[in-house]
Amino acid sequence: MKAGGSLWESTQKAKKKTSDLGEIKEHTIDSKKIEKPPMEKDLERTYSEIGKTYKGLLSEMGKTVLGQEEVMENILIAVFTKSHALLEGFPGLGKTLIVKTLSDIMDLKFKRVQCTPDLMPSDITGTYVVEEKEGKKSFRFERGPVFTNILLADEINRATPKTQSALLEAMQERQVSVGTSTYPLDPPFFVLATQNPIEMEGTYPLPEAQVDRFLLKILVDYPGEEHEEKIMDLYSGEKTPESRRVISKNELLNIQELIRKMPIAAVIRKYALNIVRNTRPMDNGIASEFLDYGASPRASIGLVVASKARALIKGRDYVSKEDIEAMAYPILRHRIILNFESERKGVKPDDVIEKIIKESW
Repeated sequence: MKAGGSLWESTQKAKKKTSDLGEIKEHTIDSKKIEKPPMEKDLERTYSEIGKTYKGLLSEMGKTVLGQEEVMENILIAVFTKSHALLEGFPGLGKTLIVKTLSDIMDLKFKRVQCTPDLMPSDITGTYVVEEKEGKKSFRFERGPVFTNILLADEINRATPKTQSALLEAMQERQVSVGTSTYPLDPPFFVLATQNPIEMEGTYPLPEAQVDRFLLKILVDYPGEEHEEKIMDLYSGEKTPESRRVISKNELLNIQELIRKMPIAAVIRKYALNIVRNTRPMDNGIASEFLDYGASPRASIGLVVASKARALIKGRDYVSKEDIEAMAYPILRHRIILNFESERKGVKPDDVIEKIIKESW
């Protein structure tokens, strides 16, 4: 889609216009009255068009990646919310392929870093090199792979803590500091990292401070039999599928701005807050039974923003209870710490989140 198309014009118009609000709409969920805040009419039409654009993105990704619809949906939510995502799954499930395909259909710069124990921080951020011109020597900053739009940190838990921490500033501040100089990263910028849950030898688990900077932890599972058969046929022939561009970088930046304008009812926002607060052992009996630590306020913000993005891609102009519940799992599963007894019994983070969701409405 070209920058001059209808989506581009609609987003620009919606950003400029701040009046002409629509009527307040109401609906009920489990006997609770939900009042949807009013919305600019231009925004309502724009959200509808963005929903159609999302379907185009998903359709194009589906040409090369089969059987991972939920994974692709969550990755697009992370991208639409200017956030980072951690993908966890067994080898060979297409994690790298998904990220590469995403960069192609959005016309974004893509770089991949293969994390290993001998990878140094400067291998990611860049370093100063000595240049000699006309007999004079000077230092020039050679930019590392972090200077891109999408950075794939493959098997991030194989890098040492020192190298892992080199990504912290880039992920949070969108900049890189080397020596006394600071270099801003061009928007949009995302870190999509992968890790393998079964190979523990030679790995360094991510510290909580860094894990918390990933908006979502996405679990990549095996495809179903029907999809796996199609994958086998697709990639064992002479030609492999290629992706085409669906939206431009500027359109993506506009979508990111419009996400935050999605209205959310007070009772739905309170529901998101209840879920996050109930992960803290001092605030909830379920949490005290299963958890040592709960999620921070960053999770509350992330849950609301991610739910707004999910509502948009589902073609709605308001956040629903379903959006909050669906996004609670990838938002919280890497932010809660199971206690010893839960780990001994084989309790999974998603099991605890499910119980907390039921108790929070």
